[in-house]
Amino acid sequence: MNLSWRRVLVLLMCATAVMLLAHGFAEAQCSMCRASLTSVTNSRFIRNFNIGVLVLLIPPVSIFCSIFVVLRKYRTTDNADEQR
Repeated sequence: MNLSWRRVLVLLMCATAVMLLAHGFAEAQCSMCRASLTSVTNSRFIRNFNIGVLVLLIPPVSIFCSIFVVLRKYRTTDNADEQR
C-alpha cells in the first residue's frame, strides 16, 4: 500500500470519527423547518424528518465531490504531459 492510499485511508477514518462524534449535535433543519416542527409533539416524526433532510443532502454532496475528483484526475494527467 503506497503513501497516497494510506493518506486517503487516514483521512477517511478521521472524517468517519468526526461524523460519529458530531452525530448527536447535528441539526439538519433550517430555522423555518425547526419553527414548524416545534408545534409537533411527536418526537418520532421529528427524528424521521431530520433523517429525511440528511438523506436529501447525500446526492448534491456526492455530485459535488465527484466533480472535484474528476477535475483532479484530469489535472494530474495534464501536468504529467507538460513535464515531458
